[in-house]
Amino acid sequence: MSARLVLATRNAHKVGELRAILGDVLGAAVEVLPVDDPSLPPAVDVAETGVTFAENALLKARAVAATTGLPSVADDSGIAVDVLGGSPGVFSARWAGRHGDDAANLALLLAQLADVPEPHRGAQFVCAAALVVPGGVERVEHGRLRGVLERAPRGAGGFGYDPALRPDGHDLTCGQLAPEAKNAISHRGQAFRALAPAVLEALGGRGAGG
Repeated sequence: MSARLVLATRNAHKVGELRAILGDVLGAAVEVLPVDDPSLPPAVDVAETGVTFAENALLKARAVAATTGLPSVADDSGIAVDVLGGSPGVFSARWAGRHGDDAANLALLLAQLADVPEPHRGAQFVCAAALVVPGGVERVEHGRLRGVLERAPRGAGGFGYDPALRPDGHDLTCGQLAPEAKNAISHRGQAFRALAPAVLEALGGRGAGG
């Protein structure tokens, strides 16, 4: 029987990314379930009241682990812009006022930076990935991807602020990179790959080898 791991998110884009990132390590022996999978008890929405990405990731993972009784992973991530003093930060998903409106959030951020020259358009994606095992382990790992914000979105891939950030050393934005190329360098990929050994240990060592 497969070990079960719950992803504390209803975001279909994020579920796809996390399955791809974790899949190479966890393999077919682990069933990776989104929080709204019909086989799981209904999960309550968690208010992201933390002031750091790590705090919010732990809030979500704890709530889902408590509801399902299964090991849970969650992330909180966003973009930190140098000239904005690290904002939007934990407010990235609701920068324009309504949570999850990617187009409005991106449009507002680029409008705020309209007069900022390229040498000062540095930014980074930041991710905190959390694992919570019911009655046991809690672990958080971080990932960061530095880059420069374009003046207009480029590319239809990814989600959130992906079409605006061009990673250092690349000619394409995260929205133009192929999913495999993006996952190899992304903040989320870094954080979850760092978390993977703790996930494997929590699941009894079951990995890609079975």
